[in-house]
Amino acid sequence: MNEPDTVVTASTLYVVPTPIGNLDDITYRALKVLKNVDVIAAEDTRNTRQLLKHFAINTQRLSAFHDHNEKQKTDYLLKKLQDGQSIALVSDAGTPLINDPGYYLVRRCRESAIRVIPLPGACAAITALSAAGVASNRFCYEGFLPA
Repeated sequence: MNEPDTVVTASTLYVVPTPIGNLDDITYRALKVLKNVDVIAAEDTRNTRQLLKHFAINTQRLSAFHDHNEKQKTDYLLKKLQDGQSIALVSDAGTPLINDPGYYLVRRCRESAIRVIPLPGACAAITALSAAGVASNRFCYEGFLPA
């Protein structure tokens, strides 16, 4: 199931996982998407700016998208998608929407028939499970432990 080389498509939301700790753990495909989208909607622009600078990716396309502005910013991003722009949604570490903002934007995209492409990558729950030394054919993820 080989797809052609990653090309960013207009009017598409890309859900892009980011590294958990080691910046070099990002996928090649994620880097290509981040280099080519029109907007990068970031949970924490400080963390994302550091990641982008590490890989010499332009940081001027960053737009803050976090728990406190998600509903208001969704309309803004949805309009950009409807106008033909491409957007990457990133969290500060790991896979967006897994204990991170973004579900409202993705739902609105689905309701508006806007293409959503999730990229595979870092996920703290799966990473921890792979090193736990337990049978992993069944497990339940119930969120992060309380601080």
